[in-house]
Amino acid sequence: MSGNSGPGYAKHPSHTIGLSHTGQRVVVTFDGEAIADTTRAIRLQEANYPAVYYIPRADVKMDHLTRTSHSTYCPFKGQASYFSLTGGRSADNAVWSYETPYDEVAGIKDFLAFYPNKVDSVTVTD
Repeated sequence: MSGNSGPGYAKHPSHTIGLSHTGQRVVVTFDGEAIADTTRAIRLQEANYPAVYYIPRADVKMDHLTRTSHSTYCPFKGQASYFSLTGGRSADNAVWSYETPYDEVAGIKDFLAFYPNKVDSVTVTD
């Protein structure tokens, strides 16, 4: 580890975040098109929240994403940057990424996650 631990863990040591490579196929569709398709996603399970799949940028049609100035902060994962989706229609801040995540979740660095309610679908199959 690089000494970049999330400060949230000191205050809430029982808070858990698990990362796993499941090998499952994850397909994200937007505006009727598959914009992400991978078997290399990382499944992030944080506490009792629904699992989130983070997808390598190489498996995302990046020409459909436009970086925005929006950002959020998580004391367990770090600073998130956002992208809007464009095409026949658009969805603002529909995608996020931790480009310098805390050590505990370093595996999601530069991966992308999609808000399921801002895309057509996020399908996970074996």
